[in-house]
Amino acid sequence: MATRFPSSTAAADGGFAAQLRHARAQALTQWQTLGERERLVLSVVAVLLGLLMAWALLLAPALRTLKAAPAELEKLELQLQQMQAQAQEAGALRKAPSVPPAQAQAALTASVEHLGPVARLNLTGDRAVITLNGIAPQALQAWLGEVRSAARARPVEAQLTRGPTGYSGSLVLSLGGGA
Repeated sequence: MATRFPSSTAAADGGFAAQLRHARAQALTQWQTLGERERLVLSVVAVLLGLLMAWALLLAPALRTLKAAPAELEKLELQLQQMQAQAQEAGALRKAPSVPPAQAQAALTASVEHLGPVARLNLTGDRAVITLNGIAPQALQAWLGEVRSAARARPVEAQLTRGPTGYSGSLVLSLGGGA
């Protein structure tokens, strides 16, 4: 159990309080020695500094928040709409009937051929490995959407790197049908 020394704590507190009283008395004495004009000028400066601090600490941040709020709300609303659209699309894909394996492979082969020389397909059972070399981000996104809806294929593994010509690497897709 710690032992407290009340006399030393009280002395330190009393010393600080005494110093504070002494400083206040000196300031009051100094204030009384000033002329009427000087007191008025110092009072006006003190009020202006108080107003400036109130503005900087209380009003300006609140006004900035109010000004930025509509744009932030619009941005969040757009994100919500995008997420809802994606959720609807996922629900529609879940409800869609499964595609027979032969039809899924044919749709996947046709979509890879559409990409041209930037993509190469290797089919093994219910898995497909697509090797990409410099595909544009928009083309990759559109192709994934097409493959997802036409072949009911879904990405299982992706090892892509982004370079100056686009994405390169490999994608492993599952042709299991359904979601």
